[in-house]
Amino acid sequence: MISFLAPMLSVVFGVTIVLLYSKSKPLNLKLFLAFSGAFLLSTTIFELLPEVYANLETKKIGLFIMGGILLQILLEFYSKGAEHGHLHQHDAKTVFPWFLFISLGIHAFFEGFPLKDHHNIIIGVVIHKIPIAILITTYLLKSKLPKSKIVLFLIIFTLMTPLGSISAELLSISQTLIYSVNAIVIGMFLHISTIILFESSEGHHFNLNKILMIIGAVILAYFI
Repeated sequence: MISFLAPMLSVVFGVTIVLLYSKSKPLNLKLFLAFSGAFLLSTTIFELLPEVYANLETKKIGLFIMGGILLQILLEFYSKGAEHGHLHQHDAKTVFPWFLFISLGIHAFFEGFPLKDHHNIIIGVVIHKIPIAILITTYLLKSKLPKSKIVLFLIIFTLMTPLGSISAELLSISQTLIYSVNAIVIGMFLHISTIILFESSEGHHFNLNKILMIIGAVILAYFI
């Protein structure tokens, strides 16, 4: 049950922050993004990667991971990098952002697959989704889209990760296929988390606060 509820609550929490936060001061998510990227990367390496390598042929794993990286690059071509916090409001949009909607939905659906068996990955996804939900909500509220379409976008986005978990739980999918999909998700997570780490500070330079956040995220991911 936690694998279904936690991702939804993380989006609700992110939306709530945007709705309640003072508009006079913009949210600075750089350090939060750095922490989320490091934690997601760490849990992927500590939890998902060993399991996949223990249950699949090595060369196939590499193929699936590279496939996940390429899939995520393709999705980001349409989402403009919203999955790792690279979403900017250039003008007031009046047309529903279908490409953003579909690409974020596909990403969220895939990330739900490994959640049913990995509680640490649930934490990583939750931490990852909060700042992304904040950025997406801010982007949508600044647009000229009708409120009904914004609410529909956010509801479906909220449900896509649990839908991935439900699919992995209820459908008659072989364990080999589950591990194969998890390897694809590993590739997606590796790409997203490393991009976050390099993009979460101005000029792509490391600073002390960012390094401490990354170290803290790695240590926390290792011990929980």
